[in-house]
Amino acid sequence: MSPSNHAAAIGALRTMMLIRAFEATLARRRDHGFQLLSAGEEAVAVGLCGVLADDDQLLTSGRSIAPALARGLEPARVMAELLGKATGFNKGKGGRGHLAAPQNGFFGAHAVVGGNISIAAGVALSRQLAAAPGIVAVLFGDGACGAGALHESLNIAAIWKLPLLFVCNNNQLSVATPRTAALAPKLLSDLAHAFGVPSRTVDGMDLSEVACAAGEAVAGIRAGQGPAFIECISERFGSHSTTARETRSQVDLRALRSRCPIARYDASLRAAGLLDDARFQELEEEVTTIIARAVDFAEASKTPDATEVLTDVL
Repeated sequence: MSPSNHAAAIGALRTMMLIRAFEATLARRRDHGFQLLSAGEEAVAVGLCGVLADDDQLLTSGRSIAPALARGLEPARVMAELLGKATGFNKGKGGRGHLAAPQNGFFGAHAVVGGNISIAAGVALSRQLAAAPGIVAVLFGDGACGAGALHESLNIAAIWKLPLLFVCNNNQLSVATPRTAALAPKLLSDLAHAFGVPSRTVDGMDLSEVACAAGEAVAGIRAGQGPAFIECISERFGSHSTTARETRSQVDLRALRSRCPIARYDASLRAAGLLDDARFQELEEEVTTIIARAVDFAEASKTPDATEVLTDVL
């Protein structure tokens, strides 16, 4: 592995660690607000964002914290946004459900299930019509696969060969409803077959597998082959939200957590001779420092002035 690839591998582990620790720190606060967290799903966001370029745009569902951090958004300003502070990316008015920073390649989160998919198709169409560089990726959960917007967007994207990558983060639960009780297809990637869209299902707990699949799909889209679809099978280690009751047993949760994507990637790097205890401790210290500074920044920031309530509203 070249030095640059070595650095990228360590950087990917660091980002997953940052996401996990960032969300845990936020969840411990009494003022965390209503949040959807991604413990267990970090490899999907990091694997996808690792193959996106600066000119690309990413749209996500309301479970947006991990994708935002994986896309490279400054943790301090993300924390400020989530805590409703004026120094956040959207002046504290967007929050988790509508966090957006198009200038950083993060077109935005959308709190309505499936609401981001047709918007992503529109962004991709605008890129195509303007002959602008870059592709568009849209990340959504398995719950969105029952929405008509997905099928309509797959149809249009296929007909017009839009530069659009559909990524389903299938954590196998819609709040507490098992995926198999809500959606008939054996694989959610099968949904794309009817439209002639290349698709595949991968292990969303394996960072390398997600990154490989995303990289191949993105290469085809950049080559003008049209859209692609990836289903990432993941596990959500916590409840649906910070206000939802956990319906799974502790025995089941322990079994799920044994498949931790961070631990699996850590082990793979150690097996390849790219990581040892000393370097891992350095990464932990770096992450701790970043999060502490993010919290300090957010706590020192002001809340939006009341006169701002109607600004930025279209």
